Amino acid sequence: MSGLASAAAPLKCGLVLTDPVTAAVKRVIVLQYTPEKLSRSLTPAAPPAGGRSEPLRLTGPAAETFKLDAILDATDQLAAPSANPAVVEFGLQPALAALELVLYPESGQLENNNRLMDMGTLEIVPMESPLILFVWSKTRILPVRITEFSVTEEEFDPALNPIRARVSMGMKVLNTSDLPFRHRGSALFMNHLVRKEGLARKIATGTLEELGLGGPP
Repeated sequence: MSGLASAAAPLKCGLVLTDPVTAAVKRVIVLQYTPEKLSRSLTPAAPPAGGRSEPLRLTGPAAETFKLDAILDATDQLAAPSANPAVVEFGLQPALAALELVLYPESGQLENNNRLMDMGTLEIVPMESPLILFVWSKTRILPVRITEFSVTEEEFDPALNPIRARVSMGMKVLNTSDLPFRHRGSALFMNHLVRKEGLARKIATGTLEELGLGGPP
């Protein structure tokens, strides 16, 4: 029975922060509840308007974006006899901090850059963040950049710690137009593209007759 219950347990989605060079996993952020909706948009990569033949050309992969709303709720955790001490003391602040820090460089990086500036270094190299992977099942693992992030704290405990919150996130899928082709993120995107092509082949092509045509247009 326990095996059956385990097999039926729904998967969760989340973010995996990895080292862009070694691929080592630095942190896994599992969303408490899988969002009910996932919005996607695709914009074709077309060349600038101009030449007569350009409308049929593509300069690269389509730009793909995701949007979702995630719910965080500490109510059940606080009601449990063995409640997490961090949740009791801080509510959802640790969970929110883990998500928000995806958008920040590490404090040590900021301090190091400040030391370099004090030493008169002429060029400060922009700080590189971990490679963020958005995981929505084992068939959708995508390198992304967070483009939008907002938090609405909806309920609080007596100490004004948030105990219910809604997080809205927008993400841009990083593809071979954004990263060097040999970058790990590009390899993950290519896996995604090849998988998408494989899925498209699983559906039979239509016929001209179904469109009311007796031959090629």
